[in-house]
Amino acid sequence: MYLSNINKKSNYKVLSINTDEIIKRRLYDIGLIKGTNIKLLYKSPSKNIKAYLIKNSIIAIRDKDAINIEVGEIYD
Repeated sequence: MYLSNINKKSNYKVLSINTDEIIKRRLYDIGLIKGTNIKLLYKSPSKNIKAYLIKNSIIAIRDKDAINIEVGEIYD
């Protein structure tokens, strides 16, 4: 499953980031690395930008970048 397809009801963990080095570095700089917990909080009106909770910070990521981030659902 990819970050661009997750729903608000669940928590997820980053499994891999498969994008170019510039975007990957920016994601690493905000704390989005393999093993990071992530949760969808909001969708923009156009639905192509979403806000995620990452390490107690809200970060907006475009779907064109989120489609390259593989995540797995965390079951409690």
